[in-house]
Amino acid sequence: MGKGIRVITAKRAGFCFGVKRAVDLAFEAADSGTNVYTLGPIIHNPQVITRLKNVGVRPTENIHTRGIKKLIIRTHGIPRELSEDLSRKNYAVVDATCPFVKKAQQYAKLLKDKGYQVVIIGDAEHPEVRGLMSYAGDGAVVLGKEQVDGGPSAWPKLRSRVGVVVQTTQPVSVLEKFVHDAVAHAKELKVFNTICNSTALRLKETRQMARQVDVMIVVGGRNSANTTQLADFCRSLQVPTYHIETADEIRAAWFQGVSSVGITAGASTPDWIIAEAERAVRNIAQ
Repeated sequence: MGKGIRVITAKRAGFCFGVKRAVDLAFEAADSGTNVYTLGPIIHNPQVITRLKNVGVRPTENIHTRGIKKLIIRTHGIPRELSEDLSRKNYAVVDATCPFVKKAQQYAKLLKDKGYQVVIIGDAEHPEVRGLMSYAGDGAVVLGKEQVDGGPSAWPKLRSRVGVVVQTTQPVSVLEKFVHDAVAHAKELKVFNTICNSTALRLKETRQMARQVDVMIVVGGRNSANTTQLADFCRSLQVPTYHIETADEIRAAWFQGVSSVGITAGASTPDWIIAEAERAVRNIAQ
């Protein structure tokens, strides 16, 4: 890999507003004493979880864990029933649910209360979507990207009145595809675009960058849905793409014969991991 390699790092790479807020709340809680837990991992980034453990904030999947004094609700939110259970606990609860996720939950409940069949566009196994389902009521349907792409023949039968909310990290194109197809099958269609603006802007910037470079590096947890989606998006643009969690994974062989490299990161990737990855690429480029 010769000199003169151009390295571009996305301006919107890394923590979105909701993730930064949640991580800040978690580290603040660490200063309050011992027996501080998060309900599940606060965000989908193993390195951040390790740092929190080092200051005494540990994840748990059980609200009945012995000795809890303070419990932090993760960015993805929790199901309504679990929230009601927590209200009866005698320990402190810190709600770090992303405000955009909260809004999506409110819209799901509103649609259910108005008599709509709620369709949630997103990953059925994602904790955010599981939370949305608890507000959406009986008859709610979750459609993933593959089902949306498959068209109405890949969906369960929809009722005449359909209301739509979207997992906050989904691409706008998935929502657009569903609405385009659904108008022919529902007599009434009410849509709340609950996609976080940060997601749309990140994808837009990534598209522009991918057109200018020979290789894309996407930094973030492999358990992060939005980071994986970002890597898949880059690959769909026919750019060689490598999804890494840390700089240690970067290999010089990836950059043989290239003149430019783009670096972006998911919404749950901290600045220090992005900086390490950029430094590693620049060192190889020298």
